[in-house]
Formats: sequence, C-alpha cells, structure tokens
Amino acid sequence: MLVFIARRLAYAALTVVAVSLVAFFIIELAPGSAITAEISRLRAQGNVVSDAQVQALEEQYGINDPWIVKYGKWAGGLLTGDFGQSFAFREPVADLIWSRLGLSIALSVGAIIIAWAVAIPIGVYSATHRYSLPDNVITVIQFVGVAIPEFLLALAVMTAAVRWGGIEVGGLFSNEYRNAEWSAAKFADMLGHLWMPLVVITVGSTAWLTRVMRANLFDVLGQQYIQTARAKGVSESRVIWKHAVRNALHPLVMTFGTTLSALISGEAIVSIVFALPTTGQALLQSLIVKDTYVAATLLVFLSILLVIGNVISDLALAWIDPRARTAS
Repeated sequence: MLVFIARRLAYAALTVVAVSLVAFFIIELAPGSAITAEISRLRAQGNVVSDAQVQALEEQYGINDPWIVKYGKWAGGLLTGDFGQSFAFREPVADLIWSRLGLSIALSVGAIIIAWAVAIPIGVYSATHRYSLPDNVITVIQFVGVAIPEFLLALAVMTAAVRWGGIEVGGLFSNEYRNAEWSAAKFADMLGHLWMPLVVITVGSTAWLTRVMRANLFDVLGQQYIQTARAKGVSESRVIWKHAVRNALHPLVMTFGTTLSALISGEAIVSIVFALPTTGQALLQSLIVKDTYVAATLLVFLSILLVIGNVISDLALAWIDPRARTAS
C-alpha cells in the first residue's frame, strides 16, 4: 500500500509541474501584457506616461525576457511563497489567492458532499424500483439537470429569487453587512447568499452521479453472487447495501477526480454570474488583461486540487477494492 501511495504522489507531482509549464507557456503566447493594458488605461484617462517610464517598467518586470526565463523566476518564487505582484488587482498574488481560495474550496467540497449524499440513495432507489413511476420522474429530472447549462440555471435562480422571493442576490454579503465586523448576523447573511450558487453547482453533478449509480447498481444486481446471497436467505436490504452498493460505488469513486474538475469549472461560471469573490472570477479577469502571475498561479492551484481529487479517488478505490493496488 505504501508503494502504491508513493507512486501516486510521484505521478501527482510530475503532473503539477507539467501543468505549470504548459499553462505559463499558453498564457505567454497571447500578445501584450498587464503592464501594456495598464499603461493604455492610464493614457486613456489623460495621464502622461513617457516611453522611458514604460521601458523602465518592462525592464523591472522582465516583460521582454524569454518565457522560460519568466517561468523560472515565477516557479522559484512559488517555492518560497512569493507568487509575484498582480497588476489587475494591485495586490500581491499570494494575498489575492488566499483571500479567494477558501471560498472556492468550500463551494466545491460542499457541492461534492451534497451531490454524493443525494445521488447515492436516489440512485439506489431508482435501480431497485426501475421502470416505476417514481423512477421515470427521477429519470426526467436527471436528464434536465444534466442538460441545462449552469450559467442559464444560475440566471433562472437569480431571476426567481428577485422576482418572487424578494431575495437580494449577487455578492457575498448584503449592503448593510459588507463592511461590518464579523458577527452571527453577518455569517447568517453570508449563508443566505451562498445557498443559491451552491445549489446551482450541485444540480448537474448530482443528476449525473445519480444516473451513474442507477446504471451501476442495475448491472450489479444481476450478478451471480447477488442471486446466491438471496438464495441463502440474506435480507434484501443487506444484499443491496452491503454487497451490491459497495461494488456499484467503484465507478463513482474512479470518476471522483473528473467530478471535482467539473465542480471547479462550474464554480468559476457560477461565481461570475453571482459576483462571488472566488478564484474563478479572478482567473477570468486575469486572463482578459493577461495578468500572467495571477493566471498561472491560479491554474497551478486549481490543477493541484484536481490532482488531489484524483489521488483521493485512487486511494479510496484501493481501499474499497484491494485489486486496484496491484493494477498499476
């Protein structure tokens, strides 16, 4: 087991390094830079920025250096916790990321917990009552949940909340709590703003996981060992939950990393619609103005989360099925 864990961690480290190289290279391919965009903005406002000042800034931040040299400086800073300076947000990249990463992780992890907690029992019920009226209703809801785009669902939820519920949406806090000290009322107000984006993020993954669970359990219930257990007089609930469900969970565990990546991408889209201060919103803004250090660092952090999800998936599968430890 220790060899299996060590191998998976080594693969994870190599994957993060490769992702950082590719991400930095792709970002640098785009023309211009954050400094160019900032200078253009200042000049559009009537400020005088001389060519000598522009050249000094370019030399100071190495704008004209080869991308591999820039990558080396940035990667060296990652090892010491110095992620560079953000031009778009006018603050250190480290401060920007740490102030937003917690909310992104909370939304993604919360969506995973809700999706699995809902998908497994509904999938089990649907598989054990297949082709019944409740199963058909669940199937229709699943197809709708998978098909509807997250941004469209977010807009629909926001419209319904404002028009029929009179609920204030957008942002992390209401106006009266935005600059207030932390209190129980402010925390409750934050939760009141987070449940809608959390529901939107969860809908698609819950519908998909329910379909997967139903199909897997449907196949497992037809296996010979399930029929043998029933023939021996084992109770139906024990047959389903102890024998069938455990084996039906294998594909769900294997796709945990994929589910996490979908949730993270969904979090980015939903956070833009709901104007939440998450890494997804910061990533989009930094890519638009080519704030390289912010964009590259965020992509690395998000790739680390995805790699962690895949490592957890591998370890959980090895725990559920010992055969997976020797598969690779």
